[in-house]
This record gives sequence, C-alpha cells and structure tokens, in this order.
Amino acid sequence: MKKITVVSDSHGNRQALDALDGIFAESDLIIHLGDTSSDGRYIYAKHPDKTVIINGNCDIFGAGEKESVLEIEGIKIFACHGHLYSVKTTLARLAKRAGELGCGVALYGHTHDARESVTDGVTLLNPGTLSRYADKSYLYLVVNDGKITYKTVRINSL
Repeated sequence: MKKITVVSDSHGNRQALDALDGIFAESDLIIHLGDTSSDGRYIYAKHPDKTVIINGNCDIFGAGEKESVLEIEGIKIFACHGHLYSVKTTLARLAKRAGELGCGVALYGHTHDARESVTDGVTLLNPGTLSRYADKSYLYLVVNDGKITYKTVRINSL
C-alpha cells in the first residue's frame, strides 16, 4: 500500500505547506504539480526521497519536470500541471495524452479548482490550490494492490 499526497498551485504559500508537513511525513510519495515549483523544492528539502516536482506555467526557471509517468503498485499515473493541455476549457486533451501513455489516472492543476472526473476511461484528478487567496485543498490517494482510492481534502483553517 502506498499513500500519496498531491498539491498544486501553492504560489508561495509556505504556511499551507508547513501545515501539511505531518501528512507529507506519513506519505510514501508527495507530488507538487507546479505553480510554484520552488515550493516543490521547499517540500523536497524536507522529504528528498519521496517528492516529485512538476513545473507549471509560472515556473519559467522551474525545478521539476514538464510531466511525468509514475507506476505505483500496478497503477500508471500521468502527472502534469495541465496548462499544456488546455484544462481550463476541456479535459479531453489531457485524457487523450494519459491514455496514449497507458495511464488510467491523470493528475493536473492549473485551474485552482479541485475536481474529480472520468473522461474516456481515464480518472482525472485535480487537487485544487494552496494559494493564499482561494479555498485551499489537496488530494490524498491510496494505491493498494492495483486499486486506487482518493479523497479531496478541503482546508478551512488556513
């Protein structure tokens, strides 16, 4: 069983990242989906063996990858920021790319809206944002024996 915490669009809100540090510590994998990837480096400094950093549209000199495919306990997961797939207007391009890569799950950010949907057989998950000026949320996933369970967690106290 693997526990994964996914965050996106933190935009420099280190207070929110610090508030999640206990959850990060208990996770087997942490994924920061960009905007701002320096926040991903901030997480990486504390948890270097389990942090994946993806660059977003605000990450001109980003510390991460443009996109990544992760295989976790038999589940292939595509991770990207989403801006290169026009996720603010459609999820079809994202689902198509994930499907081309053989992924049944795609993680994306960019919209600042937590979402869970299925398009063309691909589960599309957006953790929302940790930005100071929005409703904050992150995504918690558990992958166990080829099955995935996920929950969007809203944070009201920050």
